[in-house]
Amino acid sequence: MRAEIIAVGTELLLGDILNTNAQFLAQELATLGIEVYYQSVVGDNPQRLEDTIFHAFSRADLVITTGGLGPTEDDLTKETAVKYFGENLVLDEKALSQIQVFFDRIGREMTINNKKQAFVPENNGVVLYNANGTAPGIIIEKNEKIIVMLPGPPKEVVPMFQNQVKPYLAKKQEYTFISRILRVASVGESAMEMLVKDLIDAQTNPTIAPYAKDGEAILRITAKAKDEGEAKSLIDPVADALKERLGKSVYAEGETNMETEVAKLLVAQKKTIAVAESCTGGEISSQLIRYPGVSQVFLEGCVTYSNEAKIKRLGVLEETLKEFGAVSKETAMEMAQGIAKTSGADIGIATTGVAGPDGGTEDKPVGLVYVGIYYNGKAEAKEYRFAGSRNKIRERATFQALDWLRRKLQYEN
Repeated sequence: MRAEIIAVGTELLLGDILNTNAQFLAQELATLGIEVYYQSVVGDNPQRLEDTIFHAFSRADLVITTGGLGPTEDDLTKETAVKYFGENLVLDEKALSQIQVFFDRIGREMTINNKKQAFVPENNGVVLYNANGTAPGIIIEKNEKIIVMLPGPPKEVVPMFQNQVKPYLAKKQEYTFISRILRVASVGESAMEMLVKDLIDAQTNPTIAPYAKDGEAILRITAKAKDEGEAKSLIDPVADALKERLGKSVYAEGETNMETEVAKLLVAQKKTIAVAESCTGGEISSQLIRYPGVSQVFLEGCVTYSNEAKIKRLGVLEETLKEFGAVSKETAMEMAQGIAKTSGADIGIATTGVAGPDGGTEDKPVGLVYVGIYYNGKAEAKEYRFAGSRNKIRERATFQALDWLRRKLQYEN
């Protein structure tokens, strides 16, 4: 089955709202083995919306729309779809009742135009009742073509698709597609591909696809199978081979991130941590405290930007700063040890560098960052060279600092 995703809304077309629905739907359809060849965004214009939906059906069996199911005159997705299928709209009393209940629950009066949302196709339609908003979704299937119309807000799209649309579409698929993600740190996309190229080239089912994302690399292993159990039996040996090849660089599986995995390790091992940051300006602390329960181990975070702060708060020696400079391995080590000692933490981690866009020299260019770690009673530092904007350098330094800490927690216990 070939699918096309259409996001309806002028606010999306103008970039006022990020189209996260398309990403979610594409990923979900892939797990069903439904191929998405095209995605588009169209504004709230009757003729352009009609042209877009009609053209989509010229090249797809399944069209999924988001948005345009609201109460106003420019919400016309439903009206355009029934025109394509030659259907009529009639009032659905259950949908109307649910809309009224929704307004009662939030303590607002339902206006007359909300009644428009309760109209559904008279024939060949499946109503997707909405527990999270006012607009019901609708499926129309006729003449070997299917349209799935979903509301616009992601908080309504996600549960409606997962609970109602996905089971409906799954029944129409002979095979299922199951994916497993390996997350790889400190190895670029191209370098990672070279390390596992022979494994990628040898695969037909499952397939292996490499991606780069926010400073890390991702390997998506996808199997085509009759059911989840068969897919797992196909994926497991491939995942094991990739892990063996990439070793310590594989830091997690699935939908997670580096800060979550590091925080989990800290909490599980009951190791306290304190952070001293210069160039990253609090990014490491900010990321770690996103994890619920990290307060058990996260003692404090300091942004010690000036030399005076490094001396007074962390105990960095004035002689170290004069001889080696604030951006140096020596300073990074003393920062890490200083924050650990003064806070009483088991672990201290520190960053110092030149984030730019100014301030670099020939010896210490923009992008030069030192990360210091005090761990098991020993202070160490690593040098990194990053490229990109000021914020990108700070983000990459944060990621690498957390990855180094992750490796210590996992392999140097």
